[in-house]
Amino acid sequence: MTTILVTGGTGTLGRLVTERLRADGHEVRVLSRHTEPYAVDLRAGGAGLDAALAGVRTVVHCASSPRGGDEQAARNLITAARRAGVDHLAYISIVGVDRVPFGYYRSKLAVERQIEESGLGWTVLRATQFHDLLVTLFQGLAKPPVLVVPAGVPDQPVEVAEVAGRLAALALGAPAGRVPDLGGPEVRTLESLARAYLRATDRRRPVARVPLFGKTYGAFRAGGHLAPDRAEGKVTFEEYLARRFGKGQN
Repeated sequence: MTTILVTGGTGTLGRLVTERLRADGHEVRVLSRHTEPYAVDLRAGGAGLDAALAGVRTVVHCASSPRGGDEQAARNLITAARRAGVDHLAYISIVGVDRVPFGYYRSKLAVERQIEESGLGWTVLRATQFHDLLVTLFQGLAKPPVLVVPAGVPDQPVEVAEVAGRLAALALGAPAGRVPDLGGPEVRTLESLARAYLRATDRRRPVARVPLFGKTYGAFRAGGHLAPDRAEGKVTFEEYLARRFGKGQN
C-alpha cells in the first residue's frame, strides 16, 4: 500500500483525487490550510510540512490559488519533498499556461518549471477549465440584468471527476514528465455556454458579447487555452448542468 500526500485535498479537484486513491486501497494524507492532522500553509512551509511528508513517496500537488502564492508554495513543497525522499511529484496545471499571458497562468507555468528542475521524479498534466469554474463565473455575471461575456472567446470545459481519475492514475504510475493534455468534449463559445447556464437555472437574461482589448484577451480569442486535439472528456456542459441543477438540455 502506497502512502500518498494530496495537497489541496479538500478542494474541488483534490477531494476527488483523494477519494479515487483511497478507493484503490492507498493511504492518503490530505494537506490543506485548515484540515487536521496536516493543516499546513504551503506558502509558509515549516515543521508541519515535514511531518506530512514523512514516509510519503508520492505527492499529488493540487493546491493552487489565483490570489497568488503558488510559486512560494511550490518552492517549499519541493524543498521538503527532497528532504523526505519523495519519488514522484504529480502536478495539475492548465492548458495554455505557455500561450496565454494571464497572471495566474504565468504562475502555473513557473511552478511547472520549478517541478521540472526539482531533481524529483515528476508528472505534469494540463487540463482545460472545469465545468464548476464556468458556473461560478456565470453566477457572478448573471447578477445584473444583462449577462455580458467577452466577444469571440471559446472554451472547452471538462468534468472535474474525469481529470481526477486521470491524475490519480498518473500518480500511481512511474514519473512520466509532461503528459498529453486533457480537454473537455466540446469547444464552445462563451455565449452558448452562458445561455445553457441560464436555461438550466431558469434565469431570463439577454446575453451581450463585448469586445475587450489586450494580449491576454487576444490569446483567449485565438484559443490558446484549448486542446481540441485532446478532446477526451465525455461529460458535456449540459450534462453537468442537468446533474447539478436538475434540468434537461432544452
